[in-house]
Amino acid sequence: MNFDAIKSAAKGYEADMTKFLRNLIAIPSESCEEEGVIRRIAAEMEKVGFDKVEIDGEGNVLGWMGHGEKIIAYDAHIDTVGIGNRKNWKFDPYEGYETDTEIGGRGGSDQEGGIVSSVYGAKIMKEQGLIPDDVTILVTGTVQEEDCDGLCWQYIHNEDKITPEFVVSTEPTDGGIYRGHRGRMEIRVDVHGVSCHGSAPERGDNAIFKMADILQDVRALNENGDGPSNEVKGLVKMLNPAFNPEHYEDAQFLGRGTVTVSQIFYTSPSRCAVADSCAVSLDRRMTAGETWDSCIKEIENLPSVKKYAKDVKVSMYMYDRPAWTGLKYETECYFPTWINKETAPHVQALVDAHKAMFGERRVGRPSSSEAAEKRKAPLIDKWTFSTNGVSIQGRYGIPCVGFGPGAESQAHAPNEITWKEDLVECAAVYAAVPSLYKGKGSEDVCEYRGGKTNNDIK
Repeated sequence: MNFDAIKSAAKGYEADMTKFLRNLIAIPSESCEEEGVIRRIAAEMEKVGFDKVEIDGEGNVLGWMGHGEKIIAYDAHIDTVGIGNRKNWKFDPYEGYETDTEIGGRGGSDQEGGIVSSVYGAKIMKEQGLIPDDVTILVTGTVQEEDCDGLCWQYIHNEDKITPEFVVSTEPTDGGIYRGHRGRMEIRVDVHGVSCHGSAPERGDNAIFKMADILQDVRALNENGDGPSNEVKGLVKMLNPAFNPEHYEDAQFLGRGTVTVSQIFYTSPSRCAVADSCAVSLDRRMTAGETWDSCIKEIENLPSVKKYAKDVKVSMYMYDRPAWTGLKYETECYFPTWINKETAPHVQALVDAHKAMFGERRVGRPSSSEAAEKRKAPLIDKWTFSTNGVSIQGRYGIPCVGFGPGAESQAHAPNEITWKEDLVECAAVYAAVPSLYKGKGSEDVCEYRGGKTNNDIK
């Protein structure tokens, strides 16, 4: 394989990739409103020579190259979050900007740059004869990830009936190759009270007061240590072999779980009344060894939840928001943890490609100080946030590995940017991977996988 030719081709497409990304940024594409961006991606796939381009029932765009039995897939979610407070932006988030090195705009890093690099990586594969005879390349532009990570791949796996040999997630990796991340789930706590006139609050039962006690325990769960003096043992306990004997080393690799309150709701007859209900949403990040049911029971066992047990309900959210196509594909809001073995063949294919073209250290010179610092981390690492890998590998055990343009620190932030150098490097690595992949063999590549729940969809 001529690695210099691959690098040269990728560099030669820098202007095309920049134009493509700026086109995508200019089309607002929040979750469930991605049609414009999906159709723009389909047009680019057809322009660069994909053998087949289709849009499935959920609205994901699927681009195919090659005709082999083994599918190697490159996934990029193409929906974005909103822009938040417009006053926090120094430039128009959709018009964006570019310099010699940067591209600014909502979705630059998270994560429309990924679809740009993968489309042009596939173009280079085809032009240079880098698709093995037994391989088909699939590039997916997937929807609704920001709303419900992995839902798109539940649909692709279960309804489109596609099971790749492995998947490269093109989420931003700060120049690294990522082999896993923590999982997450969305938990709701509902508290019942009894209303009365606010002039005599003793006649009622204030749900907000009860919730205030519960929230202090939730905060303790996130912040406490795990020593004997802690009535509420903190989530740091999962890094301790005494509490997590089977998976503490994996938990140390991923980092501890976290929990935070993300939303609060209430009902009350008026501002002159005692609140008769209160509910909160909890964002729960899960490390190795934690399961959906252990996280639910952990909240149920908090002292204040047990104190008010008859008036408290702890549950997991369901997701049922329609896609841009109108399809409603329901799922539970549980997103499993996963880690690959560092020695897994699909991980090593990316490592070999990177080393051949760019060496053994992360490359790129981002202007963001936080992103620049991250480039000093080991080449093989993990994400802090979660990705569609929660379904690809977490639910279904399809090998997954991450390498994508941009920086995690730019995700969901105002003044989001990415780097042209990243687009080029990722396209080059993507192009080389299929020829370097040695096959999965009989060994299970999973080091840890959270798996599905046994819940019925309700």
